[in-house]
Amino acid sequence: MKPIEEVMEVIKKKTNQSPVIGLILGSGLGDLAEDIEGAVNIPYRSLPHFPEPTVKGHKGQFVIGKLEGKTVVAMQGRYHHYEGYSLAQVAFPAYVMKAMGIQKLIVTNACGGINVDFNPGDLMLITDHINMLGDSPLIGPNDDECGPRFPDMSRAYDPELIQKAKDAASALNINVRQGVYLATHGPQYETPAEIRMMRVMGADAVGMSTVPEVTAASHMGLNVLGISCITNMACGILDQPLNHKEVIETANRVKADFTALIKSIIRSI
Repeated sequence: MKPIEEVMEVIKKKTNQSPVIGLILGSGLGDLAEDIEGAVNIPYRSLPHFPEPTVKGHKGQFVIGKLEGKTVVAMQGRYHHYEGYSLAQVAFPAYVMKAMGIQKLIVTNACGGINVDFNPGDLMLITDHINMLGDSPLIGPNDDECGPRFPDMSRAYDPELIQKAKDAASALNINVRQGVYLATHGPQYETPAEIRMMRVMGADAVGMSTVPEVTAASHMGLNVLGISCITNMACGILDQPLNHKEVIETANRVKADFTALIKSIIRSI
């Protein structure tokens, strides 16, 4: 039995719901899952092949139920390469969500702003990404049932979903940004010289997640919407040190706008 099949065997014993939308909730953004109605919570530690997340602000569970009338599955917490997991392990939950039935994936993260026009608390719609993780979750034997050996990444972030997000933000009077997300493996924050290099490369924001899951989603042919919460300005832009506490505090500050935007987007898709 394949690992995905082993996981699904356990999940089917806990719920018969078939989600159509998947949500990956980043640092400080997991409270959205508390609004899911009729929720079934499935801790990762109860599933085969799922280690337990170690990062503060990540509860570590699937939450399955109704949100704005749609059946969804939310990842309340995710895995990261810097925790010692391979990118295949980091991306594995995305394959499980596809096996549950999702066709669309909304992936969120907390990240640092590189674009000097951005401010902490801004929400950025991801239009593209740069992978500086030094690896890919697709390295190794390809499972043709999941997707092709060489998946196209030219539309990794679905333009139609981006437009729906822009429309939803406009209706809510939320000023959203758009830009390119760059992923590094961390866990250390970037140096000022690295940030200058990333700006030259065309990055608007930098973080330590998202790219593995989106790569897997592209492999599976899922439509993806990416939303970054700019929780701090990247190293060297402001004359102040960086810390994870600031990330959580800023995410909490924009929680109302973030929640309203996600709910509006879900209603529209």
